[in-house]
Amino acid sequence: MAKTPISNNIRTLRFHHDEMTQSELAERIGVTRQTIAAIEKGKYAPSLEAAFRIAAVFGVPFDEAFRYERDEDAQFMKRLKKDG
Repeated sequence: MAKTPISNNIRTLRFHHDEMTQSELAERIGVTRQTIAAIEKGKYAPSLEAAFRIAAVFGVPFDEAFRYERDEDAQFMKRLKKDG
């Protein structure tokens, strides 16, 4: 599975919120613990809804929880160069 160009601070946010477990976060946003683990590792990009829910659980702005690493998005960069 390729790494997604969406990076995140979920692990840090969990740590700073009473060391919330992946299972606790998963239950709060309605996904599985495995989904949270995959998102944290950058192996899976969350749905927009799940990403906003994660930010809301921690009470932080969306861009404090997630970042788009454009330079790491090879397919996008190829299209950008082709169209440019």
